[in-house]
Amino acid sequence: MSSSTAAPALPAAAGTSEPRASLWQVFLEFLVIGATSFGGVVPYLRNNLVVKRQWLDDKEFVEMLSISQSLPGLNATNMAVQVGEKLHGLLGSVVAVIGMCLPGGVLMYAAGIFYRLHGNHPWSTAALKGVAAAAVGLILATVVGLSKKSLASNYDFIFMAATVLAVNRFHWSVLRALVVIGIFAVLFHYPRKTKKVSATE
Repeated sequence: MSSSTAAPALPAAAGTSEPRASLWQVFLEFLVIGATSFGGVVPYLRNNLVVKRQWLDDKEFVEMLSISQSLPGLNATNMAVQVGEKLHGLLGSVVAVIGMCLPGGVLMYAAGIFYRLHGNHPWSTAALKGVAAAAVGLILATVVGLSKKSLASNYDFIFMAATVLAVNRFHWSVLRALVVIGIFAVLFHYPRKTKKVSATE
């Protein structure tokens, strides 16, 4: 009889299990987002992926959104690639991108034909202005929701304001603003070494 026995498996800690989804669920979710995200995709991405499905938390969402905005391409497709890869690897990315782009491609083709034929009609102009106003409201609501969990200190508001000023006031490119201000933000939040206090003091 062996003196060594296998250690019993420890139960997984609550809340640490990765949310799983089938490829079909990933495709359907991004298909719905692509078909219903009128006026801006970011609020719909957060509502469906963080609030509804809980495939991401707010921290992961902000990190993925930051990567999506820093790289070339559309935020929506960049996010689809990252979330799909997190859930199902390369195949998940492909499925998520197809789901995201399919409804938008079909709808934009139809909208392009309609706009070419009736773009100057007063009703068309009024509809576009209304959608633009609603889009700003959706983005603002998402910014307020994310800022409550993403801005850890008052200095983060300074970085945020500096980014807005750099892009809108000084006409920096988004990439330049992200790189320059991002470097200062990284250096500020980088963990600092603390001096050890002797127990005899």
